[in-house]
Amino acid sequence: MNHISELAQLGTSTWLDDLSRERLVSGNLKEIISAKSIVGVTTNPAIFAAAMTNGTAYDAELSTLKETKATADEAVYALAIEDVKNACDLFADIYSSTNGADGRVSIEVDPRISDDATATLEQARELWSKVDRPNVMIKIPATTGSLPAIEDALAEGISVNVTLIFSVDRYRDVIEAFRTGLKRAAEAGKDVSTIHSVASFFVSRLDTEVDKRLEAIGSEIALALRGKAGVANAQRAYALFQDALLNDADLPEGAHLQRPLWASTGVKNPEYPATLYVSELAGPHTVNTMPEKTIDAVLSEGNLHGDALSDSREAAEGVFAQLEEVGIDFDDVFAVLEREGVDKFVAAWEELLASIEERLA
Repeated sequence: MNHISELAQLGTSTWLDDLSRERLVSGNLKEIISAKSIVGVTTNPAIFAAAMTNGTAYDAELSTLKETKATADEAVYALAIEDVKNACDLFADIYSSTNGADGRVSIEVDPRISDDATATLEQARELWSKVDRPNVMIKIPATTGSLPAIEDALAEGISVNVTLIFSVDRYRDVIEAFRTGLKRAAEAGKDVSTIHSVASFFVSRLDTEVDKRLEAIGSEIALALRGKAGVANAQRAYALFQDALLNDADLPEGAHLQRPLWASTGVKNPEYPATLYVSELAGPHTVNTMPEKTIDAVLSEGNLHGDALSDSREAAEGVFAQLEEVGIDFDDVFAVLEREGVDKFVAAWEELLASIEERLA
């Protein structure tokens, strides 16, 4: 028993927020699955940019891709798909033993097409087909442009990790896309028991943005509220999950719940406890995807204090009321974070493409 196992007993699955060829070929990923009790992996454009622009692990495959005259886009996805396939194979036993809930590996669609539902769906299909593993999840951002693609992908039987969710209002749209997608899948005769989904809320980024605004306000009350928005927002999202999905009798027979996933859970402010976004967001039917540094902090420090979600609704609403009273405009905060979230992934992706194009030239 370790603290990650204790977290699992509370209902939170721990997924690693990182993947690279180096982790795979060195045996590191296999080792930490066993030693650190992680049961899944998530990736994003920034993670692959870091992996593919450092070291020599991809050199051999890049040489082969160069001979085939692959474009930078084709090369990046070829490398990423190979990594995701191999990671899926490492998690196959966990996938089987958890009936598909865990043992998951996520790969994201091109962030540059987040406003184009048709292109997003087309690429989701392509990634689903090329990875060709039942435990892959296709990450699609919860932008207004991509919401129809989320519904359509689920309707076609594709397991989806809905990413870049910041507001509870947008989460409500995601839940509706999930419900409608599963209903359409069932009506089309698909086995809905094979379809899984998570809804990824970004936590620490909210604190970073809100704390900046609280410091600009500068009052004693405002400063005392720093570091509280991210957890409270996630707890409000969990309350919606309880109301809208936990006891939803209208889900098709055999369907699985779309679990809330806490993303961006490494603290950005070193003054905050390293396990803040883990201990305060532990609870049933959830996933927490963490950088390895945060996983190590949980293993060494724990700081768990039971289910922090099931009865958190009232306290979370109180925090939000206080934040709004001191002048935090959450409509603006969420708009800024969604725009910046897409922009950061686009920038990382374009930097990666430029690097790979140079190596292919």
